[in-house]
Amino acid sequence: MENKLLHTPDGVRDIYGKECSDRLFIQNKIDEIFAKYGYNNIKTPSFEFFEVFSEERGSVPSNDLYKFFDREGNTLVLRPDITPSIARCASKFFSKDEFPVRLCYCGNIFVNNSEFQGKLKEQTQAGAELICDDSPFADAEMVVMVIESMIASGLKEFQVELGQAGFFKGIIKEAGIFDEVKLEIIKLIEKKNLFGIEETLKKYGVDEKYIKIFAKLPELFGDVSVLESAKEFTDNEEAIKAIDNLLAIYEIIKSYGLESYVSFDLGMLSNYEYYTGVIFKGYTYGAGESLVGGGRYNNLLKQFGKDAPAVGFGINIDRLMLALERQNIEINSERQRHLIIFDDKKLDEAVKTATDLRKKNECVLMLSSKQIKDEKELDLFKERNRVNSIHKLF
Repeated sequence: MENKLLHTPDGVRDIYGKECSDRLFIQNKIDEIFAKYGYNNIKTPSFEFFEVFSEERGSVPSNDLYKFFDREGNTLVLRPDITPSIARCASKFFSKDEFPVRLCYCGNIFVNNSEFQGKLKEQTQAGAELICDDSPFADAEMVVMVIESMIASGLKEFQVELGQAGFFKGIIKEAGIFDEVKLEIIKLIEKKNLFGIEETLKKYGVDEKYIKIFAKLPELFGDVSVLESAKEFTDNEEAIKAIDNLLAIYEIIKSYGLESYVSFDLGMLSNYEYYTGVIFKGYTYGAGESLVGGGRYNNLLKQFGKDAPAVGFGINIDRLMLALERQNIEINSERQRHLIIFDDKKLDEAVKTATDLRKKNECVLMLSSKQIKDEKELDLFKERNRVNSIHKLF
């Protein structure tokens, strides 16, 4: 039992030393980007009432939630996603505000994945939400902040893919496809399974016109030219409006000079049902999955009492750190670290030396000569504490 308590449960891990300081360094870099765009930090609880994240909110499936009870018998959950928490909080504290509200955060999320998936069950997410602004400018600001956050972290090769929930939803409605079939089609489109899409739609008697459109969806990805191509095989009003929205967002991103980081995927579909407009994901090599997920969710705040549009995103810090490591991108997160070794006679001098260095914003560790037995132990202390220089006062 004692040995078991030295380890963590599956899906969580300890982070310490340089890895921990590197993470904090990257999180601060991202927070600086948010601050430059006028976003205010907000912190929500790690656990909330179950209803905040129920399936009706379009968040994580109930089976993937960590659920428990308080003394009054209320069902509580560890948050699996921070956006619904922000929506709840904004609906409470900004209920009367009609002007844009900019909020940003960094916190841990908890998803009870299967042990066989090999995924972390506790992950860190940094993100931003822009509330009460339904314009393409707001959508573009989100994408631009994602790009600038990735650049600030040190990544050089990455791409932000944009999709539009309205494009798929418009065609789905026109084709008369119901929820059960819809979920099946979404899974096939995500896997880009063209034969599966065609076979499933035929099985449910969907018109040949729509079968051709849905079969084409997985191929609609690439540069901005793919948006004009998409207009050629649908005249659905909602779908056309979705494409025009993406074109407007792209033009604004161009004005920032960041269009080279953007591509489009009209077959992009999110697991979160609350997205109503633009959807986007950030990718780089070495991460395994997307680093960033976000989009517009105009109906979510209404469920908490505030009828307001909103758009936001979350950066998965764990995947970002993994990508930086696998791409051998060095993170210069640490200052010079000094070690002062002193004996009792030199205590005053040691304290003065340490104080002078700390006033210069240097990192200083102090160690009595009695605490180190030999050079081997000193070398281990230096390694554990990442010491760059030693001052001996004895």
